[in-house]
Amino acid sequence: MQSGSKKQVDVVRLNADIAAASVELLSAHCAADRVRLQYSPKEVASFADPKALKRAITSSEAVYRFFAEVAAQMVEHREGKGA
Repeated sequence: MQSGSKKQVDVVRLNADIAAASVELLSAHCAADRVRLQYSPKEVASFADPKALKRAITSSEAVYRFFAEVAAQMVEHREGKGA
């Protein structure tokens, strides 16, 4: 949502969506840990299916960018309330 937008946020739905995403992210984190604990980054880069690996990398980068932006907004929100 853009800053200054007049869109009403359904807070209950938002929190349910965040809770569901949190569970799915935990599952993805566990899957990545299984790979990380069994194979070195060099082995993954050398032997994994390139298309599947690229999809995983692209997805993880998108998730990181989104939540980094959310984290920055949380800091701004906290600082704005404390001022």
